[in-house]
Amino acid sequence: MFNIPENLRYTASHEWVFEEEGIFTIGLTDFAQDSLGDLVFVSLPQVGDEIVAGESFSDVESVKAVSDIFSPVSGTIVEVNEELADAPELINEDPYGAWLVRVGEVTESEDLLAAEAYAEVCENEE
Repeated sequence: MFNIPENLRYTASHEWVFEEEGIFTIGLTDFAQDSLGDLVFVSLPQVGDEIVAGESFSDVESVKAVSDIFSPVSGTIVEVNEELADAPELINEDPYGAWLVRVGEVTESEDLLAAEAYAEVCENEE
């Protein structure tokens, strides 16, 4: 079974979201990193970039494939996890600690899933 923390919200495309004081932190779920395999490269946007809910804002490369990462919100990138440029494997080691970006000035959000609903999505994909 995959680790699905109750305090986060999720997308059906396997991103997690944590909102605090109007800043949305986004990362890849345990299910995503497990499905992708060992990550070898993460392409991240720049601070100040605008991202749109439901559209790709980044990609990750694993030993298996390159996969797009889709934004669960529309807004402006306010911080990027620079550690991932040199150590993409941090996502494999701790998917909920190795966030990708933080987004502010959020104008819209996809319908985010609670942990229980996201667990059902994962079960249906296994």
